[in-house]
Amino acid sequence: MYNAQRLIGLPVIDERTGRRAGNVLDLWFDEHWSLRGFLLKAGRWWFKRYYDAALWESVTALGSDAILISDKGAVKRFEAADIGRTFHTGRIRLKDLPVITDEGRQLGRVSDVYFQGFQGTPITGFELTDGFVSDLIEGRKRLRIDADPGLMKLGENAILVPARCEQDLEAYVTESG
Repeated sequence: MYNAQRLIGLPVIDERTGRRAGNVLDLWFDEHWSLRGFLLKAGRWWFKRYYDAALWESVTALGSDAILISDKGAVKRFEAADIGRTFHTGRIRLKDLPVITDEGRQLGRVSDVYFQGFQGTPITGFELTDGFVSDLIEGRKRLRIDADPGLMKLGENAILVPARCEQDLEAYVTESG
């Protein structure tokens, strides 16, 4: 299982030449919140903002120390307006989205996301926070959604889950905790 926070900052390497194509700036998701690719660099070009991105299809290995892509040509430039959903830098971002039950109870805010590599890369779980002080006292929580992701609604302003998900929350101790 992979999580977004560990992938951010990793080098992306062209497996044919061994040259670095960039470092992961953010994770890019499609409208179904499946991993689309990795944003490597942001910039401006003639009054337009853009991102350089390595698409998921070009990834040949996803490791703890680097991500390998088929070749540097796999890195494409996209206008910022075309990058909709990301983990933490896009217009619609997962980080800090509230997770709310269908009864209106907030379970926490997203601090990290989990997914399985090379399985269509849908999100399989969330790490939730209630804030710094609460994290220190109670710890963070993990909500696994891989059992039935169809019950969850990922919106632009909140993630809606069935009320029974509150019982599925697991205590989660971060490496720093």
